[in-house]
Amino acid sequence: MSRLCSPLNPPLRDWRGLPVWLIGASSGIGRATAHALHARGAKVLVSARHSAALQEFCNSHEGSQALMVDVTDAEAMRRAAHSALAFAQALGHPAPALVAYCAGHYRAQQATQFDLAEMQRHLAVNYSGALHLLDAMLPALLQAGRGHLSLMGSVAGYRGLPLSLAYGPTKAALHHLAECLHLELRPLGLGVSIVSPGFVDTPLTQQNHFHMPSLISPEQAAEALIHGWERGHFDIHFPRRFTLWMQLLRHLPDAWYFAAVRRATQGQAHEHAPTP
Repeated sequence: MSRLCSPLNPPLRDWRGLPVWLIGASSGIGRATAHALHARGAKVLVSARHSAALQEFCNSHEGSQALMVDVTDAEAMRRAAHSALAFAQALGHPAPALVAYCAGHYRAQQATQFDLAEMQRHLAVNYSGALHLLDAMLPALLQAGRGHLSLMGSVAGYRGLPLSLAYGPTKAALHHLAECLHLELRPLGLGVSIVSPGFVDTPLTQQNHFHMPSLISPEQAAEALIHGWERGHFDIHFPRRFTLWMQLLRHLPDAWYFAAVRRATQGQAHEHAPTP
């Protein structure tokens, strides 16, 4: 097989007994992925801010453990990483085989209603939280010389979209971050992936009041995500009937892109405009 056709990451095909840490697993894609990995035999450590939701998951998934953490708190993330390492080492592994950052925050926002606090909240959860995780976990993963880091991006990070003023830029930053990490960490034995979902029916997208094409369930998203890890993919995007079109739009000249998006989303901004 040629180098260009080879998997970009070591495939994760046998989950039995593997310790995995999912941050942002109280709902949505993170929770569905935790459930699917547990069903495959993985030893699942779930983290989020909401302890009740985590405990509910553990009560119905024997052998899983809950670890509450606020990703915006760097010191809390360091303590959580220490516990995650202990969880893996108790299973005979130097570090988790998979660390997936699924935490996310989303509120639709327009430039005409610029809200600095919301912009900073998106930055704190979606991007800075990922940096806190890297700061806490990278030394142990580098020492182990193996493991996989996965970051939850979005097709909203491919190019600018209406109502995505706060959300999209943080996801674009994660995609760039993942590319840089892959270039430097893959030669050292680590895998790195960026996950780019389209529309998934989660508490975040349920805020939207516009048509969401190719909407899929969290369970469908989890299966597509795990399939990507098992194949050693770097950019794991789904559903492909939608995301392939979004990838094509990335390569349009600016004038064509802006015109196409304005036509496709005409009226959406008005649905979120303030009432006179």
